[in-house]
Amino acid sequence: MNQGQPIFAQILSHLPERQFRRLVNKYKGNERVRTFSCWDQLACMFFAQLTYRESLRDIEACLNAQGASLYHMGIRGHVSRTNLARANECRDWRIYQDLALHLIKIAQRLYSEDSFGVDLKNTAYAFDSTTIDLCLSVFPWARFMDGKGGKKRGAVKLHTLLDLRGNIPTFIHISTGKMNDVRALDYLLIEACAFYIMDRGYHDFRRLFRFTEARAFFVTRPRSNTKFRRLCSSPCDKSVGIICDQIIMLTGLNSRKHYPEKLRRIRYQCLKTGKRLVFITNNFELPALTIAQLYRSRWQIELFFKWIKQHLRIKRFYGTTSNAVKTQIWIAVSTYVVVAIIKKRLRLPHSLYTMLQILSVSTFEKTPLLSAFQPHDDFQSQLVCSNQLNLFDS
Repeated sequence: MNQGQPIFAQILSHLPERQFRRLVNKYKGNERVRTFSCWDQLACMFFAQLTYRESLRDIEACLNAQGASLYHMGIRGHVSRTNLARANECRDWRIYQDLALHLIKIAQRLYSEDSFGVDLKNTAYAFDSTTIDLCLSVFPWARFMDGKGGKKRGAVKLHTLLDLRGNIPTFIHISTGKMNDVRALDYLLIEACAFYIMDRGYHDFRRLFRFTEARAFFVTRPRSNTKFRRLCSSPCDKSVGIICDQIIMLTGLNSRKHYPEKLRRIRYQCLKTGKRLVFITNNFELPALTIAQLYRSRWQIELFFKWIKQHLRIKRFYGTTSNAVKTQIWIAVSTYVVVAIIKKRLRLPHSLYTMLQILSVSTFEKTPLLSAFQPHDDFQSQLVCSNQLNLFDS
């Protein structure tokens, strides 16, 4: 019988516990706490994410059913709905935000050599937002006016910057649904020489000029009414879908004022669908086809949003306050990143979806974490591991 740590405890061992303690001290998370520490809260919420618990009642029932194993799983405090609800409501959500950002830095280093389908040495990011609908009567602080019909709704937005190497979210800003997407650009710390791929919703030349000033590059789509003057055109290969490759200057009154430099305008036609797209960028060196491929890779962030909504607990919340919602979202992000870190450290070929499915049913098992992802031949393992003497000699 394996007397080692439960798989859940082995997962938590990939968390930077010393760094977490510093964050707890920084934000005074354990001040006046006796029986249910921030680490206990984190472990319970991690368990809820990994095992798809729907409510605080589910978390309490499942963990207390394994009461004898909780200590070995890293949970020292008394698990109850009241303790967990109070912790989510009152303890500073920035503890879990900073923990997630620390984990993201670790994951970025592990995935820095990965490819994302485009021959590019620079770091490439996709930036977009997704909306999570909330019940307005339960979450009155998340009110905003829906543009379709002018109805009042409840929602939060996740403004996310996704590193395309490994699909690691490097920046997340949580806001109410009424915040305009383009305003999220003001919170970005722009990295020099990196590429930022955005859709038409982030078309704001004053904010885009910040990327040029920071010596970073952007790829986006202009609006149909953008006024410009063509300065020159470069030869283009129409056999790969590049219709034109131009250097332009903006001529609109406001756009010329906010972006006084040259831009590159590329018109591209998809060879498979025949759809035509226009891109603008401040990079003049990369081939036009590479710019088109970069914008196509922006679809990875749409897949990321779809994935986390399907496989993490961020559509149903365990608390109704802003602090509880942000705490749950940041712990969900930490869960995603930790699983990605484990995948890289253990060199597993499995997808993150497969890993989550396996971990969800093996949380309490006392077996090495790596062996949980390896196929087992029960008959052969019995022959090898059995201590029984053979009754008949073969």
